[in-house]
Amino acid sequence: MTQPAGLLCVVLDTNVFVSGAILSRGTPFEVLEAWRQQRYILATSEPIIAEIERVLRYPRIRERYAITETDIARLVSSLRADALLTPGSRTIPPTCSDPDDDKFIVCAMEAGADCIVSGDPDLLTLETYAGIAILKPHELLARLNIEA
Repeated sequence: MTQPAGLLCVVLDTNVFVSGAILSRGTPFEVLEAWRQQRYILATSEPIIAEIERVLRYPRIRERYAITETDIARLVSSLRADALLTPGSRTIPPTCSDPDDDKFIVCAMEAGADCIVSGDPDLLTLETYAGIAILKPHELLARLNIEA
């Protein structure tokens, strides 16, 4: 996919995406709103989508935020239709202290992303990987010139 001039390509960690999807305020919500307003290109992969689905199905999350199977299906459908979908199959040497977090780096590399946005200390500790910045949500908003 060719990126429109000037738009960042961004991979969101599951914690940022889920928080932004279930809450109607706060920095993760603003990050998702910026995507909905086409302020950046969201890149994701099937392994990331599978994790988002799994997390949204946690009983404590479904009950607290009244999330239905229909809500989850709509969200996944939107990701597949509106985000840049990568295969998530590239192999990299183990990078994160939690190997499950490597899928975000793989997606970013496959998409040619500018950055990964996360609240996860294991990812944030890296700061960059192969020229891909690893940012906190408020840092992405600052790059997009959006006030949190």
